[in-house]
Amino acid sequence: MNGWYLLDSGPGDPAWNMAVDEWLLEAMARLDRPVLRFYGWTEPAASFGYFQRYAEVERLTALRPLVRRPTGGGIVPHDADWTYSLAFPPSAPWYQLTALESYRQVHAWLGAAFASLGILTTLAPAPLKAAPGQCFVGYEQFDLLCRGRKIAGAAQRRTRTGLLIQGSVQPPPASPPRREWQRAVCAQAAAFGGGGWSPFPADAQFQAETRQLALSKYAQERYNRKR
Repeated sequence: MNGWYLLDSGPGDPAWNMAVDEWLLEAMARLDRPVLRFYGWTEPAASFGYFQRYAEVERLTALRPLVRRPTGGGIVPHDADWTYSLAFPPSAPWYQLTALESYRQVHAWLGAAFASLGILTTLAPAPLKAAPGQCFVGYEQFDLLCRGRKIAGAAQRRTRTGLLIQGSVQPPPASPPRREWQRAVCAQAAAFGGGGWSPFPADAQFQAETRQLALSKYAQERYNRKR
């Protein structure tokens, strides 16, 4: 397989952020190359898992707007986090991993990036349940911890077209600027099967199709309230 694509899409509105990740998943069979995407948020928001009930999410977070993710998991606050996603085609070794192993692998990668910046982290050896439905209250096995507190979690979706991982990092105290962290993530990719970076071709078709998906699906209240 050739090198991976790198997409730094910058801040986006909640609906477009989710639309881009879904588009990448659906495009994997055609692109046949993994994509690492870094992105931010134009406003404070919260994303929530595909299978969560909207009424429960409304009760558990005061952040608005709320947007349903194409992946599972719980509520993720996007008011100060560093957000990323990974998409893999079926031909990629990551696609063959079990869900638990891909979860461990992505957080080991992030941990290596933080270690290169002088920040020590550990993988959670076992779950610590605290509040159902909220991603950063308590932690799951192989979440990334810093001084016993969860700083990174992720959610996944695997289809016939590919594997999508959506992740969020709550940067610990004394973290470097986000750009420096992103460079560290890219620099550590080779140990996890990545690298050989090429800029992702975010052409006019990509822009038009992701905007249309955002408007027709993720910006629609009926979709976000579907459960």
